[in-house]
Amino acid sequence: MTLRIGILLLFCGCICPLQAMAAVLPGFAVAGKPAPVFNTPQSAGPQAQHHKDHCGQVRQLEFIALPGTAFEVVAVPAGTPAVLEVRSNDYQAPPGTRLYVAAELLTMHPTAPPARKSQLPEASKIMQQLRTAVGLPYIWGGNLRGGVIQAGQLRFAGLDCSGLLYEATDGFTPRNTEQLVNFGSAVSIEGKNIPELLQLLRPLDLIVWKGHVIIVLDQKTAVESILNCSGGRDGVVITPLEKRMKQVLKQRRPANSWPAGAGKSTHFVVRRWI
Repeated sequence: MTLRIGILLLFCGCICPLQAMAAVLPGFAVAGKPAPVFNTPQSAGPQAQHHKDHCGQVRQLEFIALPGTAFEVVAVPAGTPAVLEVRSNDYQAPPGTRLYVAAELLTMHPTAPPARKSQLPEASKIMQQLRTAVGLPYIWGGNLRGGVIQAGQLRFAGLDCSGLLYEATDGFTPRNTEQLVNFGSAVSIEGKNIPELLQLLRPLDLIVWKGHVIIVLDQKTAVESILNCSGGRDGVVITPLEKRMKQVLKQRRPANSWPAGAGKSTHFVVRRWI
């Protein structure tokens, strides 16, 4: 049955895409090239017009799926036959968020495809990627510095905070800070002052809370991608580590682990993962 459906997809082409895609549901697919994934079906179509918010960001973009990303196809949204609703183990969407991608960017599979192969680069390679990202713009949902070509235009060329780390690790690390707060192992920081914290931090440690991540480069500097809606400096920047820690401690409290059940709390944690 699945083989016959796959053949139907090949021969229907543009004649009956909605019927053909509906016939495979539930089904599976793989991204053959970088594929932007959105949280509304209207944003995912090949000719979609993306509307920016007051910060200049397209908040409908969730992430850019890397080549080889496997998807479960769960629906064809009504009125958008060229778009598929999907799920992927490569991306844990926020609660209540649905994911949509242009069908033309995916290759259908009759059975569940293997997960995308992800191998953690050497630490020196990760450091190089982080440092060469400095100066790139902040892009909400961006995790591919070169962006993607959509409707003949280059779009989403830049990185958000967790996307900076995701790209530097070739998609090995979790894509969102909601998962990064529990990634790797905990560093005991509760009750520590600035000098004590600086002594504890190691290269590539994550200073993270649900909403942002700062990556330690060495004992004096850190790198992050920041969004400044007031028109100030934003994008990927290197900052003095001591100065940045003082700023964080003015607004947040150090915790050894992310509080159970906490959402946007006033804590931060340090996670060691390499």
